[in-house]
Order: sequence, then C-alpha cells, then structure tokens
Amino acid sequence: MTTFALIHGGGSSGWDWHLVVPELHARGHEAVAVDLPTEDESAGWWEYADAVVDAIEGREDVVVAAHSLGGFTAPLVCTRRPVSLVVLVAAMIPSAGERFNAWWTNAGYEESGLDDVFYHDVPPPLVAGAKEHVRDEKARALSDPWPLDAWPDTPTRYLLCRDDRLFTPAFARRHARERLGIDADEMDGGHYIALARPRELAEKLDGYVRSRSA
Repeated sequence: MTTFALIHGGGSSGWDWHLVVPELHARGHEAVAVDLPTEDESAGWWEYADAVVDAIEGREDVVVAAHSLGGFTAPLVCTRRPVSLVVLVAAMIPSAGERFNAWWTNAGYEESGLDDVFYHDVPPPLVAGAKEHVRDEKARALSDPWPLDAWPDTPTRYLLCRDDRLFTPAFARRHARERLGIDADEMDGGHYIALARPRELAEKLDGYVRSRSA
C-alpha cells in the first residue's frame, strides 16, 4: 500500500487536501495531509520537513505530493527517510541556498496579469472554507536559505495546471526544465487544484503509482 504525504502551500493547511484524501483512499492508498509549522516563528526548513516525517512514521512506500510553496519542503523529506516518488503540483522548485523571496526573480517568474490567481475555478463554498483555514506565514523558513546543495536522487514528476493563473503553464514548463531537467505533466484546472478538481488530481497521483509499478 502506498502512502501519500500531502504537503500544502504557503499560508495554508492540510485542509487544502481534504477532498483528495478520500479519493486516494478509494483507490487503495493511504493519505496523510500534513500541517506545516507555518505559525511557529522559530521553525526553519528542517522543522517543516520533520513535520512531514513525523506524520508518516512507520509507513514504508511513501510518495510525497507537494503543492506550491510545498515544493521547498518535499525534497528535504527525501533526505530524512526513503521516498519512492516526489510529485510537485503547481509547485515552486528551489535551488541550492535560495531564499523564498529571491526565488521569484531567480526563477524568472512573470505575473499572468489576471485577477483572482488562486480561487477562480474553485466552487464558492470551498473558497469560503479555504479562507477560513488561511494561516499566517510567520516561520523563519521563509527568510532562511534552502539548505540542500542539490535536488535529492529521488524520482520526481512535475504536474502543472493548464488554467493556473499564478504559475502559468508556460512558466511552469520552463521552470521544470530549467530546475530539474524534466518535462512537466499537465492537467486542466487552476492553482488550487486540490479543491477545484480533487477527483482528477487523485487519478493523476494514482496513475503515477500504477505506472511506476508497471
């Protein structure tokens, strides 16, 4: 049985994945949506990683799926314990020693110029729920340099969202190639894909596991 460790993005919580978790369960997997210590001012990147490692203690076949800012945490988990696959979902890919605030310029980020870059395709009741679960990003991590010298030797896939207004498809394709040397996979949907299309996202994640097994 595969366990998916689900990592949320900036200012969010594990609640973002609450519709994906039962979809993964229905496909025969375990899924753990982790709450990162974003409101702990003393927490650095390793504390973020340890929160994930602690949440999946005792699991053997682990796939880490990380959304948006969660891309900074996912590779760190791979240095703490065995991980069979990392899936970056509309995620940021850090470079060695890079700080969060520098990532935007270093990565060549360009704004889409569109309104509502987060929730434009999320049903209104879920938008309200998401806003109720917003948390302050007070952790030291966002001002610390990313601590790895290189991306870990763990198979990694990048899944972009074709309707993403924050990390547009053109940017995400280039970002995956430049930072990891891989071609991104694609699906319909906006940035908050776990709320907008949870079933389709679960199907994608399940497909990665099945193709790996094949």
